[in-house]
Amino acid sequence: MSRKYRIVIAHEECKGCRRCIPACPKNLIAVGGELNKQGYFSVHAEHPEDCIGCGSCYLQCPEPGAITIYQTEE
Repeated sequence: MSRKYRIVIAHEECKGCRRCIPACPKNLIAVGGELNKQGYFSVHAEHPEDCIGCGSCYLQCPEPGAITIYQTEE
């Protein structure tokens, strides 16, 4: 079995700082077009299944709980 990863971004927790965007080596993260309840344009993962699990986005995010990376098995 090979390890796979998946990034999940909590839309309502994101404050739109965009630090995660340049941190992602796979360019998976982009700014969304809808405001969240806090009034921020949050980011989203365009192809979350392509995440390599490096954690760079998670480490750059100042908002606890906004980005989670899950390890899955195939």
